[in-house]
Amino acid sequence: MIRRTARLGITAVVSLATLSACASNDRPKGDLAASKITTIGVNSYLWRASLDTLSFMPLLQTDSNGGVIVTDWYVNPQIPSERMKVTVSILDQDLRADAVRVAALREINRQGQWISAPVQAATTQKLEDLILTRARDLRRASIAG
Repeated sequence: MIRRTARLGITAVVSLATLSACASNDRPKGDLAASKITTIGVNSYLWRASLDTLSFMPLLQTDSNGGVIVTDWYVNPQIPSERMKVTVSILDQDLRADAVRVAALREINRQGQWISAPVQAATTQKLEDLILTRARDLRRASIAG
């Protein structure tokens, strides 16, 4: 019984020594974290194109793993009585037309109060088209480069 206990103790010590050898400091710190930061869960061309397309608007929230970009309210200097807020959702890892969805909110200023107003369907469709065109351009540039 004593031999068995001693053998288990030695096995445990050897196992711990082996594990500690695996935790060597030869590897640069932050490698794992860096790879997780640069790896996104959606199509990178659509992600970059969405950020480029919305670059004129202030960003409120971005989630590259979930593929969501939410802008803050944007007031066009030429139409100060109107503001827009946009949400882009990237739904797939493939560069496809149905992999990007844009939703928009619009408000108009009436006597100092912001009131919800309808968004023309063409507005969100145009943003989706701009994002897709930009994503295709980015992909072509990366293949050619």
